[in-house]
Amino acid sequence: QVQLVESGGGLVEPGGSLRLSCSASGNINSLYAMGWYRQAPGKQRELVAAIASGGNLNYASSVKGRFTISRDNAKKTLYLQMNSLKPEDTAVYYCNADGRRFGLGHYWGQGTQVTVSS
Repeated sequence: QVQLVESGGGLVEPGGSLRLSCSASGNINSLYAMGWYRQAPGKQRELVAAIASGGNLNYASSVKGRFTISRDNAKKTLYLQMNSLKPEDTAVYYCNADGRRFGLGHYWGQGTQVTVSS
């Protein structure tokens, strides 16, 4: 089992920055692909950014150039640096760990709210 706990969300003005963290515990290892997803009210959950076990990065076009995903395997922590935030970035952000490619599990955190508003 793997447990994921997000932190770092909050209220920020447009143009501001936030850094989200996802602390993993349990049987997590570097084979898991890790990612951030978000879900705004009335919308489907969507991929924001992901980092594969081999290190390949993938970003949604709407955040490319503004958000940066990174992982520290030694600390079992995933990060999302969010700059130049826009009101449309407002959503609940979820951490995801996906090890299905290697016969491992697929896990979600409980989410952290990010609100971009003046």
